[in-house]
Amino acid sequence: MPELPEVETVRLGLERQTQGMVIQRVAVLRERAIAAPPDPSLFTFALEGSRIGPWSRRGKYLLAKLHHRDGSDGGTWGVHLRMTGQFLWLAADSASSQHTPGSKVATAEPPGRHTRVRIWSEQGDELRFIDTRSFGQMWWVPPGQALETVITGLARLGPEPFDPLVTGTYLKQRLGSSRRAIKTALLDQALMAGVGNIYADESLFAAGINPQTPSGELGTAQLDQLCARLVQVLRTSIGVGGTTFSDFRDLSGTNGNYGGEAWVYRRSGLPCRRCGSPIKRQRLGGRSTHWCPSCQP
Repeated sequence: MPELPEVETVRLGLERQTQGMVIQRVAVLRERAIAAPPDPSLFTFALEGSRIGPWSRRGKYLLAKLHHRDGSDGGTWGVHLRMTGQFLWLAADSASSQHTPGSKVATAEPPGRHTRVRIWSEQGDELRFIDTRSFGQMWWVPPGQALETVITGLARLGPEPFDPLVTGTYLKQRLGSSRRAIKTALLDQALMAGVGNIYADESLFAAGINPQTPSGELGTAQLDQLCARLVQVLRTSIGVGGTTFSDFRDLSGTNGNYGGEAWVYRRSGLPCRRCGSPIKRQRLGGRSTHWCPSCQP
């Protein structure tokens, strides 16, 4: 599943390509891709004719403000990529496309069988939502309605890792004397939004903390270090376009590059880049977990 850096990479691409775009037409090819309104035709009706404003990210959710032609509030378009969702941007042609000069665009091609939603601009540019496993979802939230009442998963999210309130003190207060492994705790979206398997492993390595350590045994100073290293790892990954191990692509169809820089994730049996010890792997809380037994005793 795309994690915070991958979703942020998509957000940046969507903002670059679609901010200010007027949606001329929407085609929903798979109804289950639309979570709200219940009737996908209402989703289509709401988006067509709307101008796309800024994109934001909350955890792993993407949110775009919509405006009517007269500038009035057109509601909010929400997206969750889930496991295999991705957007693909296709310019109408090199002469008339409204994409940013010098930016990458995919070559026009017929929609594949995993294309779920197609969205066209007035210039004929197309944004496709492609989802192999069909778990991805879209919402339209009407003007004046709280996002959490429609996109209910937003209500369960904790603060972002970049939030200055996320410190060792915050984690210590939330974790208390918990015996839950710190790796498992980091995956709890109610504790921190957006952190997934890859960056939990990477940040724990960077902080020198064994992923199996009971959360309640970590001191505030160790948790402060973990928060700092987590932000560092996330910023590094965003800078190289996220991680691609299977399905993730940006809007131009390009893979993320963080995988080649990973310290421990998916490197089981390989020598640690820091000390040379073989990287270990085991299931923890139902997820594959990678760590160095020497650097993370």
